[in-house]
Amino acid sequence: MDEGTDASRPHLLLPVLPLPEACLFPESSLQAVVSAIAAVQAVEIAQRSGRRLLVAGYRDLTTGQLHEIGTIATLAADAQLPDGFSIELDGVSRARLVTVVRAGAIMAEAEPLPEGDAGDQWGPAVEALARYIHAHADLRTFLERQRRSAEPMAWVNLACQHLPITASARQKLLEADAPDRCLKISRGLDALLKKEQST
Repeated sequence: MDEGTDASRPHLLLPVLPLPEACLFPESSLQAVVSAIAAVQAVEIAQRSGRRLLVAGYRDLTTGQLHEIGTIATLAADAQLPDGFSIELDGVSRARLVTVVRAGAIMAEAEPLPEGDAGDQWGPAVEALARYIHAHADLRTFLERQRRSAEPMAWVNLACQHLPITASARQKLLEADAPDRCLKISRGLDALLKKEQST
């Protein structure tokens, strides 16, 4: 877990919001209803301490082991429910879980990760998304509501977060830096569209 640590990036201590099947990407939003004890505690701590938390998926749900890479998020909205919360999260940046402490709530020391410069790689990814959206007109309106940045990379992150791929594939995309993520999603979108059109 310590490999590639950069002392110039300060670590943050954040409550962890564990989500079994969801993945939140930077510059994207996610709405969820949470009722698990660890998730409710993470929201309550975030409400009292700057409204930031770390969203991480489970590597193994039976043991409670979390993925090493998650996303720092802002708690944009929350509403109390009888057994939990309805929340909206805005993704800020990816982060590596350095140390995880479980004392009722799950807390983590997190190292923010640079996205890397997508360079020209975002172009083919956005073009692939445009082709996919052309075949799914209702998707464009939905993605436009979810976008939190005018940057082209926001479209790539939205594609990674919302398109019909497995949770494990989504996590691999989150673990990739921006250039690699662009490459993977552009190939994946074209393969998905080709598969849909052949059925």
